[in-house]
Amino acid sequence: MTLPKPRKIEAERYEGGLSQFKKIDNLIKLSANESALGPSPRAIEAFEREKNKIFKYPESDSSSLRNIISKKFDINSERIICGAGSDQIFDLTCQLFIEPGDEVIVTEYGFIMHRIYASLYRAKVLLAKEKNFKASVDEILKKVTDKTKIVFIANPNNPTGTYLSKSEMLNLRQRLRSDILLVVDDAYFEFLDKDDFTSGLDLFKDEANVLITRTFSKIYGLAGLRLGWGYSSKEIIDIMHQIKPPFNVNRAALCTGI
Repeated sequence: MTLPKPRKIEAERYEGGLSQFKKIDNLIKLSANESALGPSPRAIEAFEREKNKIFKYPESDSSSLRNIISKKFDINSERIICGAGSDQIFDLTCQLFIEPGDEVIVTEYGFIMHRIYASLYRAKVLLAKEKNFKASVDEILKKVTDKTKIVFIANPNNPTGTYLSKSEMLNLRQRLRSDILLVVDDAYFEFLDKDDFTSGLDLFKDEANVLITRTFSKIYGLAGLRLGWGYSSKEIIDIMHQIKPPFNVNRAALCTGI
């Protein structure tokens, strides 16, 4: 009997950290960067209020949360997409832009999910060398070819904690071809207070060839609810809304995020 044969997946597997101290209560797992403080009391209250409504589907377009994000950061709600963690935004980005044989550039010690999603959509993933565990603009640019479609960079970087300055990030975008999408992962921007650092959103919110992602998992302590968002041109975000799964952000995540 011949059985259905799935295609071969040539991608790394994400392996979450396993604790060797399972008998210790309230263990803080540093490898996952989970909040040691947990969510705010207001988020917990919102979660409790929503528990009797979980039989209802959530908003399909997360419009209420997008409006709140828009007001908080003074950005256009029509250029925002919410997802089940920023991971889903990476997935949608690769799904939307990558064709087999395209090339995606990631940094040597960058967030592993960037290259996993690129590989799943059959891109050739190129690792740009880092210097002292810091991304290098010159090394990224060395990897650019006529097949380059996306450059992923987390700033500050996970897991090394290093960062590129405002001038370095602007230099990177300026020297990349305009048809290469720069994806800036802002997951840890709240944890860095340096005069020469500016978040991806503040740097590039007016650019049409940059996609910025943010998450509620870290500073807001909502890792278990899986909630993130992306910001880019209206043209890109409109198509992402078209291809995303319906009801991709659950009711509990929406209400606590708000």
